[in-house]
Amino acid sequence: MDISPLLLSLKTACLATVITFFAGLWIAYKVIKIKHGKAVLDTILTLPMILPPTVVGFFLLLFFGKSSPLGAWLSEHGMPIVFSFAGTVIASVVVSFPLMYRNARAAFEQVDVNLIAAGKTLGMSDRRIFWTVVMPTAGPGIASGTVLAFARAIGEYGATSMLA
Repeated sequence: MDISPLLLSLKTACLATVITFFAGLWIAYKVIKIKHGKAVLDTILTLPMILPPTVVGFFLLLFFGKSSPLGAWLSEHGMPIVFSFAGTVIASVVVSFPLMYRNARAAFEQVDVNLIAAGKTLGMSDRRIFWTVVMPTAGPGIASGTVLAFARAIGEYGATSMLA
């Protein structure tokens, strides 16, 4: 029995989840601090969750294909995306990102601002406040986003079949 497709799916999903985790946290934390244009940015970031997976794959193919400027440049430099392992990871990241982003954003918005203010009063840096106050408080929401992103990444077929 050949289990190489399962191993490839697990490898792709694990790598995509790591990328999605850090990208989702960073972007969600930045978006909640934006004053204007938050709704437009939120719509753009969650668009892959709304569109059918084959449509997302088609857009990725247009973006990374050899006829696009980026795809041609990547191919010239020995980094083709279409029909490669990198393509499978990119497709999985794109379709799983909205789940991580939405959960992380909701978790960050639920953090009590008084805790952050107390950290600033105690002289903590923004980085230290993030890792010692915000992350533990938002942990359950972030964990659920990570699990959902992994599940979406491992189950992705439509965008992956178009790109890789």
